[in-house]
Amino acid sequence: MLFNNLDFLILGIYCVVIISIAQYVSKGVSGSVRTSEDYFLAGRSLPWWAIGASLIAANISAEQIIGMSGQGFVVGMAIATYELTAAIALIVMAKYFLPLFLEKKIYTMPQFLEYRFDKRVSLVLAFFWLAVYIFINLTSVLWLGSLAINSLTGFDLTFGLVFLALLSLSYSLWGGLKAVALTDILQVVLLIFGGLTVSVLALHEIASMHNGSGVIYGAAKVFELLPEKFDMILSSDNPSYKNLPGIWILFGLGVWIGHFFYWGFNQYITQRALAAKSIKEAQKGVMFAAYLKLLMPIVIVLPGICAAILFPVLEKSDQAYPTMMSLLPNGLLGLTFAALIAAIVSSLASMSNSISTIFTMDIYRYFKGGEDNQSSLIKVGRYTVIVSLFIATLIAKPLLGSFESIFQYIQNFTGYFSPGIVVIFLVALFWKKATSMSVLIAALISLFASVLISLIYPDLPFIHRMTIVFVLSAIGCWYTSYLQGYKDQAKAIDLSSINFSTSKSFNFNTCVIVFVLAIIYITLA
Repeated sequence: MLFNNLDFLILGIYCVVIISIAQYVSKGVSGSVRTSEDYFLAGRSLPWWAIGASLIAANISAEQIIGMSGQGFVVGMAIATYELTAAIALIVMAKYFLPLFLEKKIYTMPQFLEYRFDKRVSLVLAFFWLAVYIFINLTSVLWLGSLAINSLTGFDLTFGLVFLALLSLSYSLWGGLKAVALTDILQVVLLIFGGLTVSVLALHEIASMHNGSGVIYGAAKVFELLPEKFDMILSSDNPSYKNLPGIWILFGLGVWIGHFFYWGFNQYITQRALAAKSIKEAQKGVMFAAYLKLLMPIVIVLPGICAAILFPVLEKSDQAYPTMMSLLPNGLLGLTFAALIAAIVSSLASMSNSISTIFTMDIYRYFKGGEDNQSSLIKVGRYTVIVSLFIATLIAKPLLGSFESIFQYIQNFTGYFSPGIVVIFLVALFWKKATSMSVLIAALISLFASVLISLIYPDLPFIHRMTIVFVLSAIGCWYTSYLQGYKDQAKAIDLSSINFSTSKSFNFNTCVIVFVLAIIYITLA
């Protein structure tokens, strides 16, 4: 066991502080009646800094910190492409998707599809997202988090699963999205502090191993010893080429399909922006998140690369980050571990809150019928959070215990259905002739084509598979609409009424981020 009493004390203080902050921000105005909008969308009152921090806290969790660091151990900095290019996807989402979503004042992504198409499409996507969030997202975060707890404290894996689930419930169940989003400020500060601390101490350790000192010397040594780990574009003979296929990981359609699926049409990400005070506030928050994304290679991937020098032999690559934390002195270890826990529970809270929003607003309200009772909607939402976390805790170990790399598992699995989802939302937003039947056909083609191609061509890089499936789904959508008369639909969105303009500061910051990314890839390609 690496932990001592000081570390446990620091972790205990973190738990008390985060729960206390959540309880404080969850207090309503005396005498006021809390509505479902208050619980699920924080009363649509979130400021930009809360939106940006919450976007990153929801995104960066165990599968990112542990899984991506593990891929850094195996592949190197090329895996950071997912983080870096996400900044561009965030900007596109803020400029072209958010104005349309906020104009409809929706709670959920399925609800938007109901407005554009019909309840059939909404229900199909609602049940689909519930399954993905519970059986893929919640389980992976819980499992990787419990592995980290086990490696650092020696506690049983089951204890880790239960601890994380209960901690998430303790601060998010009562306050809903407002409690999650506002506590995410602290979570993100801890997350970045923890990752940077591990990176800095690792570089110091590598420097001292080679008769030097300082972070700069250590970084130079890492680059000298493992230059191949800093290739942002992998060659075709690289063992990891299948997962990161060269230049296509940057310019290929497949990676952008994944980005727009995740950052543009993913409930537990977009829900933060839907809760903004205004479109301008939402766009500022998303831009803040885009800047934070540029830090993630240093916070997440670099520790894995350093582990390849300090701990070259690991049983599993996903052990890289927890093993690197063993370099930390007691006290700092507890604080950095609290940062890891912060990332995990904030994502759990975000996912479970989105699960409860979709189930309550898209499924429960529809099948119950009748007039909405605000207190009963909130109660159902809370029960849904409890049930979803219970199921995920129960199945995490049997489902994921045998996988070598959970991060790559998630990337490959989501690649089965994300092309169809992107087609559905793009035509819903921008093509007036799309029908309900055409988007359901696109969804079916996406699933069956993905499975078929995976069986016939198992060595085909998954982002290439996503590109092919996206094209097939789009053709299926177009042809179905053609057979149905190929005419503008009554519920189609009038794009001429939507204001897509952005502020000068938004446009300037977009140029800055594109310039920084260009420098990174030109330098390390």
